[in-house]
Amino acid sequence: MEIEQRIALTILLMALVTYIPRALPLLVLAKFSLPKAVIAWLRYVPVAVLSALLFPALLMPDGKLELSLSNEFLVASLPTLLVAWRTKSLFWTVILGILFVAVLRYWWV
Repeated sequence: MEIEQRIALTILLMALVTYIPRALPLLVLAKFSLPKAVIAWLRYVPVAVLSALLFPALLMPDGKLELSLSNEFLVASLPTLLVAWRTKSLFWTVILGILFVAVLRYWWV
């Protein structure tokens, strides 16, 4: 098998491995109606996953707990959370969060 074919096959298999775990629950659950309690519970899953990914990066930027003003990510997260709460806009939250970190890195550190 040539290298180009091997790469193409690898990409195809990786796409399948990524797609199947996402599509399978949709296909199975499409035939059922879920109870309201389950639907309400599922609304919190994205927030929980995002928090699990975000908080370690905010609180432990170098692998150890850093709750000080020298932690620019933690400091920048405070106005970013305010923007998110006030605007309810993912676009403005991300843009201003990046801007807050850039400003802190330029003037703070």
